[in-house]
Amino acid sequence: MKIPNILTIGRIIIVPIFVLTFFIPGLFGDLIPFFLFILASFTDYLDGLLARFFKEESKLGELLDPIADKIIVSTALILLVMNNTIKNYEVIAAIIILTREILISGLREFLAKASVSMEVTSLSKLKTFLQMLSIALLLTGESGNKLINFQDYNAQTIGIILLWLSAILTLYTGYDYVRKGIDHVISEDNKDIK
Repeated sequence: MKIPNILTIGRIIIVPIFVLTFFIPGLFGDLIPFFLFILASFTDYLDGLLARFFKEESKLGELLDPIADKIIVSTALILLVMNNTIKNYEVIAAIIILTREILISGLREFLAKASVSMEVTSLSKLKTFLQMLSIALLLTGESGNKLINFQDYNAQTIGIILLWLSAILTLYTGYDYVRKGIDHVISEDNKDIK
């Protein structure tokens, strides 16, 4: 087991602990899930960095890394919708993010069979950063609102604004990936016809 893979597996193991601590009332119920989510987000960055630096990229890491990311993000969004932190029209932003994650996963899997890789763009990295930051802020609950409160902008309000920004970037980057995927499929179909 290489260190990047251990970090990725650790991120998956964090999820049930994250869910359990989410239901603790009060300050600890706000801060423990927040710190677990930050830890998971940091290991996502760190495992990729270590894999590239030590040339320890592996098929297992390639398989588990995107799964681990989607599990923690999906779980956090579902819990935040469930406890009404994300509510009303804000749920649309969460649905956009979840839909894109599923769609791009399927597209990547399909293209991998044809040995076509989809490069992660700078815009996608920005989207991921904003998405993680927004979820982290939303997880802080009332405790976060007490710490971050500038007139009409508290932690929850800033988190929702960032959630919408990441949803908009999600639509754009998702469209770009889908377009590239469709272009590849069409060019392959045209080769078959000839």
